[in-house]
Amino acid sequence: MSQAIRRSQVRGPGLDWVLMAAVVGLLVIGTLVVWSATASREGLTGGDSTAYLRKQLVNLAIGGVLMVLVMATDHRWVRILAPVVYLAAVVGLVLVLTIGTELNGSQSWLRVAGMSIQPSEFAKLAVVIGMALLVAERTEGSWRRPVGSVDVLGMLLIAGIPAALILAQPDLGTMLVLSATVFGVLAVSGAPRRWLLALVLGAVAVATVAVTAGVLKPYQVDRFMAFTDPTLDPLGAGYNTEQARIAVGNGGLWGQGLFNGSQTQAGFVPEQHTDFVFTAVGEELGLVGAGAVIALSCLVIWRALAIAHRTDDMFGRVAAAGIACWFGFQAFQNIGMCLGIMPVTGVPLPFVSYGGSSIFAGMLAVGLLHNIHRRSAGLVPGSLRPGSGVRVPVLR
Repeated sequence: MSQAIRRSQVRGPGLDWVLMAAVVGLLVIGTLVVWSATASREGLTGGDSTAYLRKQLVNLAIGGVLMVLVMATDHRWVRILAPVVYLAAVVGLVLVLTIGTELNGSQSWLRVAGMSIQPSEFAKLAVVIGMALLVAERTEGSWRRPVGSVDVLGMLLIAGIPAALILAQPDLGTMLVLSATVFGVLAVSGAPRRWLLALVLGAVAVATVAVTAGVLKPYQVDRFMAFTDPTLDPLGAGYNTEQARIAVGNGGLWGQGLFNGSQTQAGFVPEQHTDFVFTAVGEELGLVGAGAVIALSCLVIWRALAIAHRTDDMFGRVAAAGIACWFGFQAFQNIGMCLGIMPVTGVPLPFVSYGGSSIFAGMLAVGLLHNIHRRSAGLVPGSLRPGSGVRVPVLR
């Protein structure tokens, strides 16, 4: 047994190398495209063409440290700290509503030590691990029973508090991603089908009431109308969608080349280094580059689902599957709005868009995936080696 442990230590820290390669690939492409999309925009960079490149590299360095810390943390501590992470996310969302900064009609940012932090990005991970912890505590150990209505109500309460605070900002894009993530977590946890059906019908009813009763703000209604027909207001609400389509269409098969995209370098697409970064990928790297981003994103989602399927731990299974739902729907939403098949909402493309909060939250999630992977593979002291029925002893 001790020889097997020493061999596992020699082979390395137990990374899921496919997951890691896919994430690194997205980060590299994203960093290059962010640099290209900002280099010629003096209004953003103040004349320093490498300003956003350097900022993004700092974000990646911090994100890498966070990933390693979570990956190396004992699995028991991950579960112990889950409520603390959840509480911190809720406090951050409350602070946003009281002292936050408004941008593009949404009060979503906090200024901390000269940095802009978006707590809603961390709330996605907090909700996933909060719901996963509740499921694990109720179905493991002495409980050993299926997920019931009480458990579903508890998970909805955990998700509902951050959701209400995010909706109050208002940040409908993050709310959509969070809703899809919560639905995925409930489905994976084994929630009764009647609850899943009720949630779908309830979401449709709420959306209908919000549109017909005037709950949405005028600019939100305009964005939805522009999604259905961008030609209604090509210089107003439909401008982003129209310019995004033009940029993506300009790329052709191989693209116009980094720093050479006509729409990108001229600054026609708003927020191109953040929400509309995929349009820069499509224009400058072409169908090949855009396809690579989509393929790498699918690899990340596949590995997260594979980790969820392989682990015998309920917390790990639900958390990994929830992260897959989060990454999957957010990538679909971001790419979809750049192609005109989804309404315009302010959500970043995971690991590609510029932004510290998005990178930090994503890398924390990748660290958690590796933590779950290492434990399920028997590379963590005190964990179960799959198929052996033998628990690896704790090394003193």
